[in-house]
Formats: sequence, C-alpha cells, structure tokens
Amino acid sequence: MAEKLFSAFSPVSTTKWEEVITKDLKGADYEKKLVWKTMEGINVRPYYRAEDLSKLSLVRSAKTDNKWLVRQDFDARNNVAEANSEALDVLNKGVDALGFRLKEEGITAADLDTLLENIVLTAVEINFTNTCCNVNDLITLFLRKAATGNTAEIRASIDYDPLRYITLHGAFCKDEKTSFEQLQTVVQAVKDYANFRTVGVGAAIFHNAGASIVQELAFGMAMGSEYMSRLTEAGISADLAAQKIKFSFGVGANYFMEMAKFRAARILWSTITSAYGAKDEESLKMYIHALTSAWNQTVYDPYVNMLRGTTESMSAVLAGVDSLEVLPFDKAFRKPSAFSNRIARNTQIILKEESYFDRTADPAAGSYYIETLTTAIAEEAWKLFKQIEEKGGYLAAFKAGFIQEQVKTSAQKREMNIATRREILLGTNQYPNFTEHLPNPSQGGASQHTGSCSTKDSPFAGEIIAEYRGAQAFEALRYATDKCGKQPQVFMLTFGNLAMCRARAQFSANFFACAGYKIVDNNRFVSIEEGVKAALTAKAEIVVACSSDDDYAEAVPQIAQQLGGKAILVVAGEPACKADLETKGIKNFISMRSNVLETLKWYQKELGI
Repeated sequence: MAEKLFSAFSPVSTTKWEEVITKDLKGADYEKKLVWKTMEGINVRPYYRAEDLSKLSLVRSAKTDNKWLVRQDFDARNNVAEANSEALDVLNKGVDALGFRLKEEGITAADLDTLLENIVLTAVEINFTNTCCNVNDLITLFLRKAATGNTAEIRASIDYDPLRYITLHGAFCKDEKTSFEQLQTVVQAVKDYANFRTVGVGAAIFHNAGASIVQELAFGMAMGSEYMSRLTEAGISADLAAQKIKFSFGVGANYFMEMAKFRAARILWSTITSAYGAKDEESLKMYIHALTSAWNQTVYDPYVNMLRGTTESMSAVLAGVDSLEVLPFDKAFRKPSAFSNRIARNTQIILKEESYFDRTADPAAGSYYIETLTTAIAEEAWKLFKQIEEKGGYLAAFKAGFIQEQVKTSAQKREMNIATRREILLGTNQYPNFTEHLPNPSQGGASQHTGSCSTKDSPFAGEIIAEYRGAQAFEALRYATDKCGKQPQVFMLTFGNLAMCRARAQFSANFFACAGYKIVDNNRFVSIEEGVKAALTAKAEIVVACSSDDDYAEAVPQIAQQLGGKAILVVAGEPACKADLETKGIKNFISMRSNVLETLKWYQKELGI
C-alpha cells in the first residue's frame, strides 16, 4: 500500500502541456485567452505545477494548529447594559471573542463595570474599538478590573490607531505630537500583559473604500512600520513594540487571492519587524483580525450576503487568521436582527465544528497556485510599500495625497467594472430579484457613492478615505424607481430565431430589472404585428426587440414604424446592421458591451424618474 497515487502513469512535462494547449487554441492569443490579469496587475496563468514552487521563497505558519477566535462585536455607545446583555447571551453560543464599540469621548468607570458585568475576563478575548481619543482612561479602567486575574490569561486589545483616525477624519483626535507620544504610553501600560495589544492597524478601511488587495496590504504595512518607527525611536524595544500591534484586514470574495493576501501579510510583517531589530519569534508573528467585507454587501437581495460571508470566512480561516468577525447579512440597512447575528456566528462555527478547518496548520501551504499568488502579492505590495517609505512613511504620503489618490484610482476602476458587469454583485447588477422592493426605504442605505474620497475639512490634500459599498450606485438607481410611485414596463418583443430571441430576452430582462422595472417576457411571437399589438395593449414604456442579428435589418424598422413613438424601442445586441439602423432613427441598443449603470440612468431620465 506504499504506492504513490498515479504512479502507473508516466509524467507529462510542461512543454508537452503547452504544446497541446497551443494546438487547442488554434492560433488564438495565449495571453489574451488564458491569462487572467487581476486588478493588482498580477498575471495569473491557467495552471501551475510543482516546478513553480522551486522559484519561490516559502514562509510557513508558526502555528501548530489553525485555531481562531470567533468574534462578535456590539455597539456600546448608547446603551452599555444592552451591549452587556447581548454579549453574555452569545458567550453561550460559540463566541470566544467580544468586541465593543465605545463612544469617542470614552467610557466612565461605572459604565465599564456595567459593560463587563459577569464576563470572566480570563475566559474570553475582550476588544475595544473607536478608542483613539480617550485611550488612557480606558486602559487604566480596564487594567484595574483585570488586575485580579493572571496577567498571562488576559486576552484583550484596544485599537489605538491615530493613523486610521486621520485617514478617516482628516485630522488627529488630538494634535500630531500628542497622538504619537500616546503610542509609548499605551504600549508601556501593558508591557506585562503578554496577550494585550493596544496599537491597532485598521487596514480594513482601505478594503471598504474600494482599494485593491495589494493596496490594502501595502498601506497596512506602512501604518505598522510607522508605528514601529515611532516606538523604537522613543526607546521602546522592537520586540515589545511588535508584540503590542494588532492588524485588522477586510476579506473580500476573491477566494484564493484573499487567502494569499493574509499569507503574504505574514511574510511582509516578519521582514519589517526584523528590519527594526525584533528577534523574538513572537515578535515576528503578525496577529491578524479579519472582518468579512462590508464593501460588497448589498441592500437588495440581502440574503446573498450570507453566501458572500461564507466564502470570505473560508478564505480568512484557511489563511490562518487569529480571529474573525462575520458581518450580519443585514448590517448594511438596519440594526442586525437576532437571526442575522446567529447566521453570522454559525457561518464560522460550522467551518470549525463541522468542516474541521481548525485542525490543520496553514492548510494552503504547498498549493502551487496559492503559493505563487502569495509571492506575487507580497512582491507587488512590497513595491508599493517602498514607494510610501520613499515619500517619508505613511503620514507623509497621506499628507501629500498619495494614499488617497491610489485608493481613488482603484475604487473608480472597481466602480467601472461593476457598472459594466466585469465585476458581478449578484442580485444588484446581475440577476436581480424582479419582484423585490425595499420594505422600508428610509433604512435602505442606497445613497449613491460620489467617490472613494470625501472632501471634509482636512489640513492636508483636502481629501480623506471614505468607506462605502460597491452596490450603492445601482441601489440608488433602483431605489429611485421604488419611490417614484410608478413601475415602468419593459416588454420583450421576441420573434424570429427561437434560441436567439430567448437568449436576448433573458439578457434584456436582467438588464432592465436592475433598475426595478416590471419585466413583461414572452416566448415568441408569430409575427412582428402580433408582438407590437401586444406591447401597445400592455402600455409598455420600453419595447425590446429580441431576435437574431440577421432578422434585425428588416424587422426593427417595421417595429419602430408600428410603435409610432408610443414606446422607447431598444434593440438587444450589437448587430452588423447597427449603423444602417441608426440612419433610420433607431438609436437604442443594449449588449454585453454596455455600461449598464449609465445606460439605465439614461432610461430613468427619459422616463421621468
């Protein structure tokens, strides 16, 4: 039984594979047909082999298992008693890490007592967010409560992250000098607590502003490097500084790329901390908290968010993150319900308890594809990181507007990809639920995004990083239909070739349903006259001619004449006779080449919505 799998088969060389592929392509361009060019500028080949690993410098996880903490966060800004009650409830449901969002002005001793009442601090990881402005008082109060326990058993974090604060707000909470001096204080205060991290690197903000994977990684590394620089210059040892930093990354739906991102992050951070003089093995490790994406959550067809959260969770845990928060599927448009919170928790509990993802350390290790992606992402992120360092570090690059411009460019590219369906948001810009309406439009969150950076009152380049969701522009379009009081009808006038008319009707139905219009579909009309009569009887505002290209030259002008301007005529496809049709007054065409968003905006305007 010691035989190797497939030992009976002769090995096939890469050259042989390439010869067969070239033959099958029949002269088509290999690079254009088979090589995927990612947003990050990485060329992904159609296959990888063991020989590809010989070109890579591999770094393995230092963990002996793949255990991670199941985290759930609570808003404690307005009602600490309610947050405490909710937290106690989930501790019996598989959660072993709690996060509390506090008021920006801080928390009183009495409120902290209420918030942590009956929570055993040595039994669960406690995390505090939104703490930048009053971190000293919080640390003092929390340490007072933690003093009765064994310091080694206290697992906690406070996200003191002045660079994140200035990135989102355009100014420091306090002045720049005080903000960075505060770093020393928060690190020294917990130097005796091995598992208490007080410096946060909130790189997830870049993910949720539309940045690329490489940008999120590079900017996160630059923030962490600046903290290491400030702390070591102040006399803090590199080992202590590194052990008090905690990273938070977003995790998107690009399954293998996201997995490789986290693995690349560990490589880069080990390199950076070593450069600052860290020698302890624990100092070279990166402590990572992951949050599933808020950027790709949608208001319409929100149950799809559950599926997004599942694949994102898998990417994160297979990459070996230390803790994970799965965002509830309805977080984008209302306070999450008990049901949505339960589904969010159970998403990762299933991965742990039923799929056993916690049993194998670095399960992606050795994958030809993922190892290659890991190295490629690390190299691209390192290039961008060095550009930031050459500009004087993260803060200097932000003041110069470099960070904002990078994110803005990436976000605009992603917005164009969504508008043209190169990037799919299921249920929003493709395959929408035709009959769905927002149950409570005031909670829709469907305001249109106006750019990845906002122009608040900033003393620097005039812009800050603004988090948003990729679906917002389409949601604003559909929401306008929902609230206008009428639902335009789009009539599929199907004729001629059965296969083509049905395919184009389905394409067109999905196209216009993204704007919330009522779709009137039809199998196939026997004649043009029958189809036009049915469209006029239905009082359709838009009539879509659906057939083969060969049928259009003669039929479409007849349809236009018979409609007599009583409806907008649209042709499904980009037929060879398009130029000729345009000379006859046929102006509207939709196809795979269309900018769906801009096209639908035009129809909204024409329909008076």
